[in-house]
Amino acid sequence: MDKVRVGVIGVGSLGRHHARIYSEMDEAELVGICDADRERAAAMAEKLGTQVLDGVDGLAEACDAVSVAVPTDLHRQVAGRLIEQGCHVLVEKPIAASTSEARELVRLSQQHGVMLQVGHIERFNPVLGYLEQQLAETPPRFIEAHRLAPYPPAREGAVPRGTEVSVVLDLMIHDLEVILHLVRSPLSDLRAVGVPVLSPTEDISNARLEFENGCVANVTSSRISPEQMRKIRVFTSDSYISLDYKKQAGEIYRRGEGRIERESVPVEKGDQLTRELRAFTACVAARGRPQVSGEEAYEALKLAVRVIESGQRTEMSRAQTESPDRGRG
Repeated sequence: MDKVRVGVIGVGSLGRHHARIYSEMDEAELVGICDADRERAAAMAEKLGTQVLDGVDGLAEACDAVSVAVPTDLHRQVAGRLIEQGCHVLVEKPIAASTSEARELVRLSQQHGVMLQVGHIERFNPVLGYLEQQLAETPPRFIEAHRLAPYPPAREGAVPRGTEVSVVLDLMIHDLEVILHLVRSPLSDLRAVGVPVLSPTEDISNARLEFENGCVANVTSSRISPEQMRKIRVFTSDSYISLDYKKQAGEIYRRGEGRIERESVPVEKGDQLTRELRAFTACVAARGRPQVSGEEAYEALKLAVRVIESGQRTEMSRAQTESPDRGRG
């Protein structure tokens, strides 16, 4: 089988790992990279034994598939041009800066018959594979997800990475996408609260989601926590599963004869990004359906926007209630 010719545009904090892993894969050939910082691109190309290509058009001409790891506000422009030239694309999450741009990327991928995969990396975490197996016959009834992280360090001349958007788009969207994938039911109600602390947008957010099939999910994300945490807990009619994404470990609790039985979750640990890129190149080679399609990522983004808007309405209502002018004519 011929190797998939791959490239990477944007070799900063995320894209450099895409490039490194591609260069190590037997099934892929890293034919080139591109970055707005040409010195950084040249240094990375020399390190990995590849070449610097001339922008989007150069990548599209040389590659079968490209990882797009540029800032989110450039996703529509960059990924869209690659798709229009027949290139398969893996774009980092969120799929785009707005739902309208996300919808346009999905439309373009359908129109040009190319694959659009989105980097919701938790879908490639080994613990999620176990969870999917357990929920195949027993649907979830209650889900609780926590995703906490310290505030990112400041960058010279720029805002800390990720803080230009709400924590909902930065962190919570991972859990929202996973929950939509697990529950597979329309949303019936949503209530959220979001609080900015160090950023202009929300640094802490909590959302309660209710679905038409009766499942309820409670999701919390923070980027001002002293500790890191990426956990999901799922309750079904006969079990409780607690999983740690970071440690790739967990436990399952079941009702026994007059007691609760606990056992460790069997997980074969592995690097999530490597698994994601291998799945991407395999889909390109087989012309298959990506594990996280553009359509699924679009639905996750729509839900994330609703969470932000609900939290903003809650905060506005609270502010009006606490206003010293309330009740005055």
